[in-house]
Amino acid sequence: MDIVVYGIARCDACCKARRTLERQGLAFRFHDFRADGLDRPLLERMEIALGWDNLLNRRSTTWRELPEPDRAPLNRVRALELMLEYPTLIKRPVIESAGAFFPGLAAYLPVP
Repeated sequence: MDIVVYGIARCDACCKARRTLERQGLAFRFHDFRADGLDRPLLERMEIALGWDNLLNRRSTTWRELPEPDRAPLNRVRALELMLEYPTLIKRPVIESAGAFFPGLAAYLPVP
């Protein structure tokens, strides 16, 4: 098994991704940011592959609830700090397969 689905257990997009992988008969491991945690090395690997701007979910409730001074100025360093502190700021799911990261299931399993 070399597929890891990163996300949050109750996230609709993560649940849909897990169901789709199961229907496809693909073995995977689910990594829940809340239950399993998120460390800097993992986040940095994701960021190198996808870019911090592609990982940061500025439409999330968590983002909207952050005070303005916490959101600005926004750069790579600040974005990574925020995502480490609030993993719900990461767009979900992130799929890892064979050492590569994909921003969502559609990027990993494109529909023909």
